[in-house]
Amino acid sequence: MGTVACGNADAFMTEKTDRTLPPWLLGWGNLPLAINGSVGIIAVPDLLASAHVPEAQIATVTSLYLATAFIGIPITPILDWRYARRSYAIAFTLLCTVFTCASLLAVRNVGLLTIFLFLSGLTNVLVINAVGGWFGNLLPTEQKDALGAWFTIANFGGGGVAAAFSIFAMRHLPSPWGAIATSALILLVLPLYLLTPCPRADRKLAAESFRAFSSDVIAMFRRKEVQWILAIFLAPAASFALTNTLSGFGHNFHTSDEMVGLIGGSGVTIAGICGSLIVPQIAKRISPVAIYLLVGLIGASFTISLLPQARDAFTFGIAILGENLFQAAAFSAANAITLRTIGHDNPLAATQYGVLLGATQIPLTYMQVIDGNAYHLVGLTGTLLTDASISGLACLVLGTLYWQFGRKVAAV
Repeated sequence: MGTVACGNADAFMTEKTDRTLPPWLLGWGNLPLAINGSVGIIAVPDLLASAHVPEAQIATVTSLYLATAFIGIPITPILDWRYARRSYAIAFTLLCTVFTCASLLAVRNVGLLTIFLFLSGLTNVLVINAVGGWFGNLLPTEQKDALGAWFTIANFGGGGVAAAFSIFAMRHLPSPWGAIATSALILLVLPLYLLTPCPRADRKLAAESFRAFSSDVIAMFRRKEVQWILAIFLAPAASFALTNTLSGFGHNFHTSDEMVGLIGGSGVTIAGICGSLIVPQIAKRISPVAIYLLVGLIGASFTISLLPQARDAFTFGIAILGENLFQAAAFSAANAITLRTIGHDNPLAATQYGVLLGATQIPLTYMQVIDGNAYHLVGLTGTLLTDASISGLACLVLGTLYWQFGRKVAAV
């Protein structure tokens, strides 16, 4: 993208080999996000709700966890400058495993839980940024949409299985074995990291690298297509924050904790895979940006349709399936947009991947707080109506602007 990327392209190319793995396999590099995410946004809210922790407090804990997606952005450039992405991906995978285990063991102490969950999320973000830049750089442009879809499949598929397993393990295995067994799933990704070719780290002096990186970032933000992407990602167009709160609403649908885990796990898995696989096919015909906004608008309509439904386990299952289907499609589209934007053979790709994908987590975080407080004030109906109204309006406004102006400049 900038002088840094151009100056090191040759070094990058010399490290590439015929051992580059296919997108469907590389996508499972997102497994730490799936396991850690299932703990942070499904298992922990369910366990806290069972302990009668107020919903607003649960929403705050979850929001702090989600905020790590953009809090970790300033750290990634430092790692990109000095370390090979394989090295720091493995190191932070190990740390993420430890902090995930610690957060589950501290579930009865909300303050301690919040700290450990935040640290697990932060280390997880650094892993995912490394993997996004690392794997995205290995593949040609025509395979980036497929990689984005498989990143999402790994996230939702692995996360769904992990959610069901973690709730079962925490309730039926003696302490600390439930927490250990759940967090140990993160380590399954290590063989993939060891087998995947990885370019050498950029060895420039930190001061020179910082100037080069700053120049690249400024140039990136001046590009009109990037400005459009950031505006769309920062808006609450397709955040689907409800997927992070529904697991704590099981009692509103007269659904047991075990059934919440079963429905949540299977729903996330099935819906996540289906929603992810749809996007690469549609992206052959229309822009991923248009897909992202359309998914948000249709998803908001689905949320509204839940209002008159009976509050039972069947409706809970439909809600879980639908919200996760749309969120998976939105994440897959966001991954495609981001991977296309970072370009190819860019030694700071992990940084740029983190900046753009981290932007998608900002509305997910503030909508989590808004939804939680709407529930506290008005109940489940208020949460559904608030979330759908805000996201639907954002999609309509951004879609209109994009149709009028954005298509002329957007490269994605």
